[in-house]
Amino acid sequence: MSYKFDKSAVAFAEAKLHIPGGVNSPVRSFRSVGGTPPFIARALGSQIIDIDGNRYIDYVGSWGPMILGHAHPAVTEALQRALSLGTSYGAPTLVETELTKSIKAVFPSMELVRMVNSGTEATMSVLRVARAFTKRTKIVKFAGCYHGHHDGLLVKAGSGAATFGVPDSPGVPEGIAAATLTVPYNDVHSLTETFRQHGEDIAAVIIEPVAGNMGMVLPLAGYLEKVRQITSQYGALLIFDEVMSGFRVAHGGAQQIYKIQPDLTCLGKIIGGGLPVGAYGGRRDIMELIAPAGPVYQAGTLSGNPLAMTAGLVTLKLLTEIPDLYKKISAKTAALCIGIKQAAEEFELKIQVHYLGAMFGMFFSDKRVYDYDSAKQSDTGLFNIFFHTMLEQGIYLAPSQFEAAFMSAAHSEEDIAATIAASRVAFEKVKNCTKS
Repeated sequence: MSYKFDKSAVAFAEAKLHIPGGVNSPVRSFRSVGGTPPFIARALGSQIIDIDGNRYIDYVGSWGPMILGHAHPAVTEALQRALSLGTSYGAPTLVETELTKSIKAVFPSMELVRMVNSGTEATMSVLRVARAFTKRTKIVKFAGCYHGHHDGLLVKAGSGAATFGVPDSPGVPEGIAAATLTVPYNDVHSLTETFRQHGEDIAAVIIEPVAGNMGMVLPLAGYLEKVRQITSQYGALLIFDEVMSGFRVAHGGAQQIYKIQPDLTCLGKIIGGGLPVGAYGGRRDIMELIAPAGPVYQAGTLSGNPLAMTAGLVTLKLLTEIPDLYKKISAKTAALCIGIKQAAEEFELKIQVHYLGAMFGMFFSDKRVYDYDSAKQSDTGLFNIFFHTMLEQGIYLAPSQFEAAFMSAAHSEEDIAATIAASRVAFEKVKNCTKS
């Protein structure tokens, strides 16, 4: 099949007349890889279809939520029933409580949970309550870990033990960013030194326990344990941002795998079954500070809306009921990643492939990738060639070297075989480009 993007090109040109950059989330513009983003018309199972009629095996999965695959019939049927009862009430519903109970059953560290509408809203709100609880102002984040686009965490990384926040975007006041300290991921010494210098002022450490926003990067052995130890020593709160890793690297997220209990956790993506959602929760004594139980204000018109709650509840129910679901998805992820790595080796190409549960990523690098600086050493030019060659064969990957990819329960053995076969074609093209 010859892939053409004529209708998408026209649609993109029109969109840019009305929407900044033609998209409502920047990476969708294909700016880092070049070319025209396909405009999607529909999706089912492991596949998406664009307005030109091109069909793709999808490893983006709406950036993570679609762990069951697109348009799972149980989810869509439940949504249709919910729609017939109204779209939003701005009042309490039974389904909010049921979804919260389902989350708590899997994440025991979340004794109380507040529903919001996005991961950004969850991380923004969790920092407010962390500061209120500790009566401290500074936050520690890690270079390359993304926690949404709110001002306090949209800062650049720096060198040395710690760097006071430098705004990563115009419009972010320096005074707000200055309360954020940035340290390298997987670097115990830098975190230790940061706390030695600023420990009495640090309210919380927020971390992606499995990083997915510098590409997929795993924590080194013992690293998360040290982060937990240091925060406890200084009385700072430990916040796990599991918006991406929650219900994906394992049923109970990274905290289940690494047996770490954070004080607070942020979730999103999968818990909304494909609808806009976010949540934060943790120790009861902390969460009871949030209004109306306490003085820390946070509110949202559509928080806990019945559609997102319904889709999330059905999704989490299926994740529990489908036999060996995580075992099977993990096996598919491993098979795909091993196959891709072997295909690269056939063409004497050095790549780094990381995977855990239903999440994976690769880097065009001959060196181990363990933090943001090592991720940035990857050859993005080679990735761009690989990406477009895969796209033209009907394999839809994230249009950036620095984004994770996702497996779903709907991906078949045939999908995986087709993806590995396509990667051989792509690696051959990459190899030929390195010769020229």
